[in-house]
Amino acid sequence: MHYPGFFITLEGIEGCGKTTQAKKLNAALQKLGYPVLLTKEPGGTDLGKEIRKLLLRCNGLKIGAEAELLLYAADRAQHVREFLVPPLEAGHIVICDRFADATVAYQGYARGLDKNLIAHINQFATQKLQPDVTILLDLDVRTGLARAQVRNQQSKPAEREDRFEKEDWRFHEQVRQGYLASAKGEPERIKIIDAGKPAVQVFENIMADIMPLLLEKGTK
Repeated sequence: MHYPGFFITLEGIEGCGKTTQAKKLNAALQKLGYPVLLTKEPGGTDLGKEIRKLLLRCNGLKIGAEAELLLYAADRAQHVREFLVPPLEAGHIVICDRFADATVAYQGYARGLDKNLIAHINQFATQKLQPDVTILLDLDVRTGLARAQVRNQQSKPAEREDRFEKEDWRFHEQVRQGYLASAKGEPERIKIIDAGKPAVQVFENIMADIMPLLLEKGTK
């Protein structure tokens, strides 16, 4: 389902730089005068913040793949209803750090859960909301994990969101391949950008993909 606004999502493996690039994109579009909101999954709502703690922190809980999938779906359902749909209905731009493609990559390709089931759950949780464009920041897995390790070392131990980083590199390679498979299936929506290049160049490439689409839609 599409709305008068413009929905941008950023995806990629751990350490690909999407959170940094999402913030830069938000600032740049605001400077250009666009009405923009920046959010993330999991954790874009009060409920989501609690779910995020369960999913991303190594707190001793053992979460099965099926429970993990449903926790992400619960976060997404609340996020769509409470935070995403209202501004999109009002004609605003929403930038989201991860969305439904992440569930396909992580729980589908890497955890091995049924992709058709994931598609049905995603449709239910999102109310069939689809991004207008998805920026996939593609990066070599070992480079991404090295970056993520540095990032987590800068956080307080109790606040480190490193549950997925503790998976071995094969898990993350499956995530990457899942993202690339999704991009191959939807090349019009999912734009692949080399995240191994300098951050400034990565951002320029993101803007080069985003701006023509915004101008075409006339969102402002």
